[in-house]
Amino acid sequence: MKAAGDKASVSWAPLTLLTAGLFLFIVPFILLFVNSFKANKHITSSPLSLPTDWNLSNYTSAFAKMNYMDAFVNSVIITACSVLLLALFSSMTAHYFVRHQTRFNQYTFFLMLSSMIIPFQALMIPLVKIYGSIGMLDSKWSLIYMYIGFGSAMAVFIYHGFVKGIPAELEEAAMMDGCTRTQTFFRIVFPVLTPTTTTIAILNVIWIWNDFLLPSLVLVEPEERTLPLSTFYFFGTYTVDYGPLMAGLMLTILPVIVVYLFAQRYIIQGVMQGSIK
Repeated sequence: MKAAGDKASVSWAPLTLLTAGLFLFIVPFILLFVNSFKANKHITSSPLSLPTDWNLSNYTSAFAKMNYMDAFVNSVIITACSVLLLALFSSMTAHYFVRHQTRFNQYTFFLMLSSMIIPFQALMIPLVKIYGSIGMLDSKWSLIYMYIGFGSAMAVFIYHGFVKGIPAELEEAAMMDGCTRTQTFFRIVFPVLTPTTTTIAILNVIWIWNDFLLPSLVLVEPEERTLPLSTFYFFGTYTVDYGPLMAGLMLTILPVIVVYLFAQRYIIQGVMQGSIK
């Protein structure tokens, strides 16, 4: 009986911790959702209370003031192009490093790994100065280029470990059947890396979609702004328009939630397969 009691207490402990963790994570989202329906004075005077009237005036105001559709298209283009190119170039680089282990490639690989310890704050001022002097600021394509550069070190590191687990004989058999090196990579190696690609895509979509600092340095014109950057419209010199700001933040995270609800089976499957490789 004592053993059964100990087993029950052990099984309840992780459940209690997970419930507490879920509560800590979900409370800010609940407060954000509830306050997005309130007027400014009600948010500042009573942020934990429910709204008296669930009207959508804050959402319509935020939608118009943020120029939501343009900002949404900019965010989609920047996130999709960055993640696709990042996954493609990083997987090809990692495959080349693993299959051609020359001294130069090993030094280059370790140089990429060492770049991950440099904080972005140490690079942002020289980055803006150099790219501004050659006219590469205020363009979403420059931002995509920078995201590929900043994200490639971690992606190459993750791909490198998984490519080492793919037998070279598999690629040699494909080449004996007539495949070129490019066809072997795209028809044999890249499909095997699908769980890893899914994991890298999830990590980078979350990072790039929610990023505020780098777009704020690169994108200046209002028509080039992303969704997180557009929420800055609600900050004045001495005041903050809290109601539309909360609604704007809800509109910013809403596309990610919708994508997750439709693709959660594939996302969880990819993460699980990637974790046991």
